[in-house]
Amino acid sequence: MNIKQILMIFCLSVLVACSGSEERPDTESDRRQDCIHEPSIRGYRVLDEQNLIVDASGRRSYHVVLWRTAHGIRSSWGIAFNSASSRVCAGFSEVLFRGHLDGESIRITSIRELTPEEEEHLLIQFGKKEPEIKHTPAPKEIEGAEVEELDPAASE
Repeated sequence: MNIKQILMIFCLSVLVACSGSEERPDTESDRRQDCIHEPSIRGYRVLDEQNLIVDASGRRSYHVVLWRTAHGIRSSWGIAFNSASSRVCAGFSEVLFRGHLDGESIRITSIRELTPEEEEHLLIQFGKKEPEIKHTPAPKEIEGAEVEELDPAASE
């Protein structure tokens, strides 16, 4: 066999291998990943030791999921973001802890901008807010809608 044939067989085997590998869509990775402009960050709320809501200017809020559990995040003095640019993005940025976890950093897994309804749902889901209980109003009494009782002995 000459070199051209070997090269051709190699290229064809690579093409066959690539055509056989089918990627299945992952619902989590299909979601839109957002970034946060770091100077716009105004505060954060801890949902649990792996989930935060980060508040930004313009009444925007983001759900930030950390790569691993940050034990003691509730007792830390604050957090900062470590990013190569002024944008905090999932996979590239980290959260730095001040205080109890001084100097520890954890990579950010995902960032997603929230609608007000999604934010409220997350707060309820993590027990940070009580759901609004809608009471059904008591039935109103309507004039002239009395019920007549029939005498069973009279119908015989």
